[in-house]
Order: sequence, then structure tokens, then C-alpha cells
Amino acid sequence: MNRRAGSPLDRLVRAVRGFVALRVRTLGSRIALLYVALLAVVMAVTIAVASSGIARFARETAERDLAANARVFDQIIATRQKQLADSGEVVAHDFGFREAFATGDAPTLVSALQSLRDRAGASEAAIVQLDGSVIASGPGHPINGAALLNRLENGADRGVIRLGRAQALAAAVPIEMPDLAGWLVLAKTLGPADMAQLARLSAVPVEARVVDRAELGNGLGAVALGRIAEVEGSRGGKLVRVSAVASLQDGSAPRLVLAHSIEAAMARYTMLRIVLALIGMIGLIAGAIAAIRLSRGIARPLRSLADAARAYGEGAVSKVRVEGAAEVRSLALSFNNMVDAVEEREQQIMHASLHDVLTGLPNRRFFIEKLDRAVARQNAQHRTLVAFIDIDDFKAINDAMGHPVGDELLRTVALALQDRFPDAMVARFGGDEFGLLLPGLDPATDCTALARVLETGLNREMVIDGRSILVSASVGIAIGPQDADTADALLKCADLALYRAKSDGKGAYHFFEPELDAEASRRRRMEIDLRHAIRDGDFELYFQPLFSISQNRVKGFEALMRWPHKEHGMVSPTVFIPIAEESGLIVQLGEWALREACRQAAQWPDDISVAVNISPRQLVADGLATCVTQTLAQTGLPAARLELEITESVFIGNVEKTLKILHSLQALGVRVALDDFGTGYSSLSYLRSFPFNKIKIDQSFVRALGEGDSARAIVRAITTLADALDMETLAEGVETQEWLDTLRSEGCDMIQGYLISRPVPGRDVARLLAVQNGGEARRAAG
Repeated sequence: MNRRAGSPLDRLVRAVRGFVALRVRTLGSRIALLYVALLAVVMAVTIAVASSGIARFARETAERDLAANARVFDQIIATRQKQLADSGEVVAHDFGFREAFATGDAPTLVSALQSLRDRAGASEAAIVQLDGSVIASGPGHPINGAALLNRLENGADRGVIRLGRAQALAAAVPIEMPDLAGWLVLAKTLGPADMAQLARLSAVPVEARVVDRAELGNGLGAVALGRIAEVEGSRGGKLVRVSAVASLQDGSAPRLVLAHSIEAAMARYTMLRIVLALIGMIGLIAGAIAAIRLSRGIARPLRSLADAARAYGEGAVSKVRVEGAAEVRSLALSFNNMVDAVEEREQQIMHASLHDVLTGLPNRRFFIEKLDRAVARQNAQHRTLVAFIDIDDFKAINDAMGHPVGDELLRTVALALQDRFPDAMVARFGGDEFGLLLPGLDPATDCTALARVLETGLNREMVIDGRSILVSASVGIAIGPQDADTADALLKCADLALYRAKSDGKGAYHFFEPELDAEASRRRRMEIDLRHAIRDGDFELYFQPLFSISQNRVKGFEALMRWPHKEHGMVSPTVFIPIAEESGLIVQLGEWALREACRQAAQWPDDISVAVNISPRQLVADGLATCVTQTLAQTGLPAARLELEITESVFIGNVEKTLKILHSLQALGVRVALDDFGTGYSSLSYLRSFPFNKIKIDQSFVRALGEGDSARAIVRAITTLADALDMETLAEGVETQEWLDTLRSEGCDMIQGYLISRPVPGRDVARLLAVQNGGEARRAAG
């Protein structure tokens, strides 16, 4: 029960106990503290939202003030420039001044300029002549007349110029005698002291300065003109506004920069925030008082129930006495019922998470947990045996006899394993797969004997639902630590051994061998090569003739895939076809073979057909009928010259869907042949369900013709049945004249095998037809 110690209830109880170092012992105290905490959160959120709104309002107000100050500064600058211009107008129109200028009386001009400078409060007064030369009031702040000349000639009379290292407001007045003879220029610097004096005229505290655009730096240089942005300063964040100022000098782009401290903007609302905080504190205190009064009224009758709940939250199964008022008795009874129900449900959940529902056996998760512990303790004296068990052809049994019979078979196998190995852990991994774990085996234990017990216990006749079923199972066995020293590796070894057992013919067991791992790696490599070969078009088609005994000639060819591997030479279909089937690549291979076979067959004589094998995976994948239709249309091959060969395994699964697809193919005019007849489970039922055009007698019956009369009887039965159902028969693997004569006498229509010809490349089909139909086949048949 200690698993409850980490529950949300327990964590909440511990958090409340530790809150502000108080030892809360009653349910009422918890309710009050929870209520106060909730109220504190609400108040904090409210204050935070209000503070955020105040901050947003303060920022918006500061932005509006800053924009208004920018307009004020523009007006102040314009006013200062006008004052300078008015002072200059008086002197520029003075007769004595113009006379001194006309006669070149330099001392008089300098004296007049100095007087004008002092009287106007300017930093410099000067005359800019038409050639750009300057007559200054003194040596202090030289004016670059050449830089001003272009603007002055274009009519500009006010703006900012550079006076030494400082920016200065400037106003220019033309000197006319009566024609233009020059300009009287007055300039007043805009240094820190000057800008501070201007800033004092603002409604809010701002920092103002005029700088050239090139001196703004990265932070201010990125601020759009006329927009307000936030930048970081040496003393915190600031709101800044950069605006353009008219220039009276070439090569200069002055900017007015106004900055307003965000901290200063927020300072005006400090009192409002304090008031909000006080309101929150008062509300929290009032809420706490109300919560305490409310919790005391609720907690008294529930104290015993709260103690029981706390004990239950800490992991102890605790119930309460059913006593007190009707409401309390009802609550106590409900609590006790809840404890019982939770306990029962947890046990069910725990069991369901570790066991299989159908058989009641441990599942894969439980098996791996046990295996991990067994592997941790294993050594040379305490070995671990792991067996993977797979029921052979379970899907066929399940589909043929129904799921209830399949489920009962799984339960019967589970009981058989438990009866044979009572000390082992038997688990169901899912589907028809089981696992068996035998830990702590000493070196003297005969593992082969254990494997034989498994084999004999599973490969036998079982009675399921009143019906006798012959059951077989494949078993893969791995033993640690000799095969692997980790649980994952041991499982992998057992899985590889199971794969080999199924490959060797099923119904057998196989121990893991290191070569199996190498074989698995080889298969993975082969699958990769197979994908590349499909992509690069490395496959070829060979064709084996289908010979008519009655007509004594070749009537068609069966298309067979061949893979000339770039490294390993010609790879047998028995090697790559199973890999293609398992990986699903057989669908792409099958579609390619169908298209290529039809393309080549379209070039043969009109009475020669082509047979193409169809994989069960192609039928399951859908789209086969569409592929056939498109292929016939693209190649121009008549549908009657195409024959599709299927095996009985295509009916394992959705029989109705398979029959529907086959009927749609036959409706196109395509012939359908049943390959390897007699080797499956229910051949006769398939013949009744679908009207095949041809039955191919498996070569195992043909090769047995010389061993006794039973094989001849089977062949005779098949040909008689096919004749009654109006179907052709073709015998595979005919290699001797004796077999041919026997098949002719038993009524077989066609043959296929090395007696007629081995499979040949597509380019040799025409030559083979010429030879076979020219008389050589007749000699072989005669």
C-alpha cells in the first residue's frame, strides 16, 4: 500500500503542513489555509493585472508626453531661430553696416558683428560672402562658409550648423546692396547646458540633445523618425524619440533626440500601487477571518473522517466508524465503500496490466520483468532458459473454424504449457505467441530433454469444442549466459531460433546458434539489396513453356523472376521471394513482373499465353484489378492470353474479399489458375467457391508417380475432378518421358518441366517456339 505515498492527496497534505512552518492538524485548518491561499492567488492576480494596466497606462501617457514635448521643442527651436533672424534683420538693413561692408571696412564690421552677437545672445555672428569666405566676430567659433553656401544660395535661411565640435541653431539674413552681396549668419550652440535649459521648459522631465545622424550609434540609429521606442540606458530603460531637424550646412543631418526615463514615468503611480497593495492585504485578512470561521463550522463533525482520509493518503487502509448525524453516517459509509472499491479496482488494474485477458497468463511486460531479474542472477551454475513458442498456421485454423475455436485453442495450449512446466513462468506475448522462462538451471539439466517435452506436449491432437484438431508449434530456445548476458539479447536469440524452427518445416524446436545471428544479418543485407535492385531495375524475367499433350505443342509460358546480383551472381527465387514477402516488397516486384510479362507476351504469336504468379500480399494490398486493367491497356495484350496463378494461401484471411477480386479479374477475360493444388487445407472447398480455369498439380505428386499406385490415383482423381468441373489440368516438374506417358494416360491436359525446357530469357522465347513447335516436342511426346 505504500504506493499511495506519492498521491496528490499526500503531497497536498505535506505541502500544507510545511507552509509557513505550521503544523496543521485539522481538516478545518486545511480548508482555511486552502481558502486563504486561493484568495491570495486571486488577489495577487488582480493586483498583477491592475499593476500591468497601470504600467501600460503610464507608458502610454509617457509616450504622449514625449510626443507633445517633441512638438514643444520644435516650437522652441523655431522661436529661437526667429529671434536670431529678427536681430540679424536689423543689422543687415542698417545703412552704416552696409556702407562698411561695401567699403571693406573690416574693423567696423567685426565690431558690429561682436555687438550683434552679444546683443542677440548668440554664440557667433558672421558674414558669409558670395565666394564662401567668412568675416567672423572673433576667433572663437569659426563658421564653415563654403559648407553653408549651397543651402544659402537655394534660399534656405534657418537650420542647424556645426560650430566647432558642437551643433548650433543658425539663422541667415541676406545682405542686399540692393543686389545680394552676402549673408549675415547668427548661430547659437546647442550644448548640454543649452539643451538642459530648453528641457526645463518641458511639462515632464526629459533629456534633449541634437546630434548628427552619424553619431546616433546602433541603438538610436535603428529608431524610426517620429516614432517612440524603448532603449536601455546606463540608468535603466528609456523612452526615446528621434526627429529630423533642418540643416543649413551640407554634409550634415542633425537629429533631435528626446529621452524620458521609464522609471520616472512610473514613479508618479507609486502611491496608487501602494494603495492597491493595501487593499489586497485588507481583503486577504478579511478573507482569512471568514475562512477560519467557515472551516471551524465544517471541520468539527468531519474530524474523524479527515483523519481516516489522511491515513489512507499515507498508505494505510483506514476506515471510519459509522456514527453521528445521518449526513455524517452516510458520508462515512460512502467513504468506507470507496476504500473497498478502490482497493479492488487497483488489484484488478494491477493484474490486468501484467496478465493476458484471454488465457490468464502473465503478459510480455510481466515476463520481461521476471527475465530481467533472472538474468541479473544468472551465471555458469545458474542458467536461464527462454523459449519462444508459436502455433503453426494458427490464422488458418482461426479463419476456418472461427474465432471462438481459436480462442479455446489458445487457452488449451496455455494449460498444456502450465501442466508440463509447473515451476516455469509461462506467458502469452500476443496472438499465437507464448514465452516460457526457466531460471536457475544447473549445468546438469538436460535442456534438450526439456525441448522434447515442449515438442511432444504441443505437437499433438487436441479436442477443441468437441472437434479434434491436429496442432503443431514451433519453438525457439536460448540459454543464458552462454547465448547472451542481457534480457534483450536473450529474447533476440530465442526469436532467431524460432525463425529457424519455422523455416525448417514447423512443428519442431531449435536452439540458438551464433550462425543464426549472422543469417539474420545476411537477410537484412539481402533486403537492403532487394530494395536497391527494385529501384535500379536489376530483375529479369525468364519463361518456362507450358506444353499441351493433346495438341503436342507449346501453348504458353510461365513468367519466372530472376535476380542477377551484382556481387553474388544469380540469386535463387527461393532466397529472395520469402524476403520480399516478409518485407512487403513482393507487391512492387509482382506489379513489375505483371507489366514486363505482358509487354513481352504482346510480341509473341497470337495463340501463345503468359502465366504470372500473384502473391497473397498483392491481393491483400488492393489495386490488383486496376493494375491488370492498366497493364493490358498499355501493352495491348488480349485479356484471354493472360493467366494469373494463385496458391491456396490467398484464401487464408478474408475469403469473401479474395473471391470478389478473383471474380472481377475473371470478368475482364483473364484466366485464373490454382497453383500447387492438393498441398493446402481445403482445396475442394476452394474449387466449389470459385470456378478456376486451370488446376496445377503440384510437382510432389508428379515425382511420386514412380513410387507406387497411390500417386497415380491422386493424379487420376484430380484430372477426373477437373474434367467434371470443366477445368484444365497442368502437371508441374515433369522431367522424364515415363512421367509424361503416365500423365497422358491419366488424362492430364498439359505439362511443365525440364523434359520440355528449362526457363529461358525473354529473348530466347521465339527460338524455343520455333524448335518446340517444329517437331522436337512431338518427338519428346512420341
